[in-house]
Amino acid sequence: MGTLTLRPLQPGDEETAVIWAASREFCDAIGWTPDLAPRKVRDHWRWLISGPDPAFLRLGIVWGDQLIGYTDLAGLTPETAEYGIALGDPAQWGQGLGTWAGQLMLQHAFEGLQLDTLSAEALASNLRSQGMLRRLGFVPSGLGTPELHNSQPVPVLRYRLTRAGWLARNPPAPG
Repeated sequence: MGTLTLRPLQPGDEETAVIWAASREFCDAIGWTPDLAPRKVRDHWRWLISGPDPAFLRLGIVWGDQLIGYTDLAGLTPETAEYGIALGDPAQWGQGLGTWAGQLMLQHAFEGLQLDTLSAEALASNLRSQGMLRRLGFVPSGLGTPELHNSQPVPVLRYRLTRAGWLARNPPAPG
């Protein structure tokens, strides 16, 4: 098994995002607009790479030396953020890589940034995302605003994880 790490986005990552955006399966699962022109994807990712928004942190998920996805904290305040994650290649879904990367981001959020609470959302139809959130320790916290998925409104499930809940499941190493 290779090494999985998180790193800041860097120039060149936009080309990987263009590949992901060409996958209808990926776009449908993650809520990206399908069939976007590669130029639009590149422009958006170049903006993300430049890091202009202090309330948004997106880190690349790297497996070995390949960028395979991203995880982010949106609406970031000193106390809270909304957690998100995506793996770009559907062939890598269901292998535990998202959970592994999620653990790294949650460790950064709760132990590094000292956040108190994270929220997350998953489409009611996306059982894999719901399972991953539960494996990470998130608990259901209600319904969000329905989103269009394949041109149909789909319920959105909200989740919550507190620092205390994270630390109870992941106590810091002694010393």
